Amino acid sequence: MNVTELARRVRIPTQRLKEVLPELGFDIGMRAIKVDDRAAQAIIEKLSHPDVRARILMPRTAEVEEHADAAVSTSDAIAIPAKILVKEFAGLLGLPVTKVIVELMKQGVMAAQNQSIDFETASIIAGDLGRKVVRAPEQALHTSRHEAQEEKLLALLKTDDGEVLVARPPVVVVMGHVDHGKTTLLDAIRKTNVTAQEHGGITQHVGAYQVMVPPHQEPARSQGILRSAQDDFAAARKITFIDTPGHEAFTAMRSRGARVADIAVLVVAADDGVQPQTIEALTHIQRAALPFIVAINKIDKTGANPDRIKQDLANVNVLSEGWGGKTPFIEISAKQRQGISELLDLVLLLADIERDRIRANPARAAVGTIIESHVDTGEGPVATVLVQAGTLNVGDLVSVDDAFGKIKAMRDYQGVPIAAAGPSMPAKILGLKTLPQVGDILEVATNAAAYKQMMRERKPKKRPIRFGTPPPSAARAHEEDAAEEDAPKIPEVNVVLRADVLGSLEAIHEALETVHHPEVKVNVVQEGVGVIAEADVLAAEAAHGMVLGFNVESAPSALELAKDQHIPLHSFTIIYELVDTVKAAVEALLAPEIKETKTGALQLLALFRQDRNTAIIGGRVMAGKLKPGNLFRLFRNGKDVGKGKITSVQIGKQTVNEVTEGQECGMKVDTRAALVVGDTLECHTEERKKRAL
Repeated sequence: MNVTELARRVRIPTQRLKEVLPELGFDIGMRAIKVDDRAAQAIIEKLSHPDVRARILMPRTAEVEEHADAAVSTSDAIAIPAKILVKEFAGLLGLPVTKVIVELMKQGVMAAQNQSIDFETASIIAGDLGRKVVRAPEQALHTSRHEAQEEKLLALLKTDDGEVLVARPPVVVVMGHVDHGKTTLLDAIRKTNVTAQEHGGITQHVGAYQVMVPPHQEPARSQGILRSAQDDFAAARKITFIDTPGHEAFTAMRSRGARVADIAVLVVAADDGVQPQTIEALTHIQRAALPFIVAINKIDKTGANPDRIKQDLANVNVLSEGWGGKTPFIEISAKQRQGISELLDLVLLLADIERDRIRANPARAAVGTIIESHVDTGEGPVATVLVQAGTLNVGDLVSVDDAFGKIKAMRDYQGVPIAAAGPSMPAKILGLKTLPQVGDILEVATNAAAYKQMMRERKPKKRPIRFGTPPPSAARAHEEDAAEEDAPKIPEVNVVLRADVLGSLEAIHEALETVHHPEVKVNVVQEGVGVIAEADVLAAEAAHGMVLGFNVESAPSALELAKDQHIPLHSFTIIYELVDTVKAAVEALLAPEIKETKTGALQLLALFRQDRNTAIIGGRVMAGKLKPGNLFRLFRNGKDVGKGKITSVQIGKQTVNEVTEGQECGMKVDTRAALVVGDTLECHTEERKKRAL
């Protein structure tokens, strides 16, 4: 076992553990990298005793004392959750994130600032830095970054006076299982062919689109539901749709879509039924407390059974209005464009019912949420923002968390340049100095002088296109390999990732978390957005890994280097194909499954000759059948004393392919065991099967 792994298990800093081990009777040396598994288990058992632990850990090293003196004096321990992002952990400690990453590397943990570490690892690092941490109770766990951004958005929107609010177009998120027809539905609504543009017919990004509903599709309006103001009427005819990926790799994207929407449409295929991602999407919708419509799609296909869909959803407490529930259901065929008008009617009617909530102040400084971002080689950082209040104009000074800039240009979802974007309108913006993260809140500065002063005082934090901790150097890797040559080691699949946008990178991370096996570890040693460069290939070479790109090109120099150094470099346009490649790499490292089939047993009656690796014997078949090629285990007085393989069989002087129960025969066997007359050879065959995740 690695000493660092042992330190994590006993929750003691590695250096401190090495110092106290002699007091426990285990002097492994201060430069030790490995410790025997039996000794490790004994150490764990000793340190699990509270009295021993308290006695041993009472003294503190000079290094810890030095850190403690340098640290901000406090008697309160820092409460952290079971899992925490490295940069959030650094913030709680009040230290630069680079210092925390360095400490993690000392413990053998390669984690970038946007990756999570568990409580045990965090407590070890905190101890090394002279800090004390405690596990936060569930109700006190800090909110995630997205939840914090959501709270920030709600706080900004609450500042508007109700009298200045006017109706805005509803934002509708379309969710559901893969291949149930979500994008085809949007395709039918806006009469474009977006699905054909998506690789494999699966949506790879969160797309936001705005459509104008023709007047004849206006729903019936009653005075009790909708005000008669012309602004309300005009706003109700415009709908913003958010298309979210349906493949299982896109949990984070679906969750994000639910947070920025007003209404949800849950699409379920009539011929396929309720699937795992259907339930997951429903969970996101209910967690966000969104009113929603169930669209039963593909009713034109053979085997379509809408009643079965209603029954399956009723089993999870989603009851159709027709069955006495409160959820609107509608049967459609996106491909044949059946029921599309009725679906839009339902969306607008639901928006009318929720009219008090679907309002905004278009006259205020704009506030919105970043729903996608990427780096364009010619344009620099490009972000897609969904404006949720106010009006965003070209020339506005904006801040998005740590990113700042002036809006130089805006385009709508069709790529047409626009000068302004009002509430509920998605727009691509250019002009940010650095790349914002998906889910960040965009704010427009109301005071130009104060904004410029803020920019002078606080330079934007650079979000490098590549973020991640580089792998260990080749020299260090060689030194560790030499020290651990004979020690058992868990095989690793090391991956360098490159994606087109941060949203894709987030989805890939989410998908790779499903690729796990106790016998093989998957490590993302480096990641980023943009073109695959030579540095990525070098990182993969140092980590003995591979380079995987999603929707990105490779620099010619990178391709040449990868070919020369025999580094696997793959590019993908469909995320689950990338995940399948990682799965295949993991499966290739799994030890094969061995299935044994007993064939028979032989009693050793004579030993004619035995060399170091072979023997010639005589015996009687006690049971079954024996053949050349059979493997055997050697038993003496009921104890397993060796193993071997039958290489040839003779009856008399004739070579045969098989001997059966009751026959006597001579055999040549390969074995290193010392044979004795009276031993029993229990024979079997082995079938090796490739294991899969």
